[in-house]
Amino acid sequence: MTDDDTPWEPPLAGTEVAHLLGALDRLRATFRWKADDLDAAGLRTRVGSSALTLGGLLKHLAAVEDHTFTGKLSGAPMGAPWDPANFAGDESWAFTSAAEDRPEDLYALWDGAVARSRARLAAALADGGLDQFVHVGGPDGSRASLRRLLCDLIEEYGRHTGHADLLREAVDGLTGEDPPPGWRPRAGQPIPDS
Repeated sequence: MTDDDTPWEPPLAGTEVAHLLGALDRLRATFRWKADDLDAAGLRTRVGSSALTLGGLLKHLAAVEDHTFTGKLSGAPMGAPWDPANFAGDESWAFTSAAEDRPEDLYALWDGAVARSRARLAAALADGGLDQFVHVGGPDGSRASLRRLLCDLIEEYGRHTGHADLLREAVDGLTGEDPPPGWRPRAGQPIPDS
């Protein structure tokens, strides 16, 4: 097995940045694998009384990616494709509105948000590393570090990748911890190497 077979695998021994980026990319790849190659019905499947769907998670995590590495990082508005009017007072908008979106649009939305996040994070790391302060902070005026943003995004993916495990198993029985070696997305764009 080569690194080309499992580009999402974190390094065995690397820098702090390499390990954090590796952990995030492994979760991103696992999430994308769980959500991959489904039609509209598959992306709308629910489990029990939960309103979560894989389509809703794709859209929510796309919004989280863009919010983390725009608003939280620099204070800039999220920009396209996120219209602030859509979110006006509705915290669940990304989850619920996904039912109206075509599968190819949901995959493209998530893939695009991840690509933008990778570019913005790489630029921020080059400009000041993990210890630099970012725009978002606490009520006392203290500001968070870039390390905190990255750790928060890892946590967000950890939570929702677990949800995706259950949802995908309900759709077609797919189970597993990581994508199989050599896996690449069948719907949307491939996961680029980190």
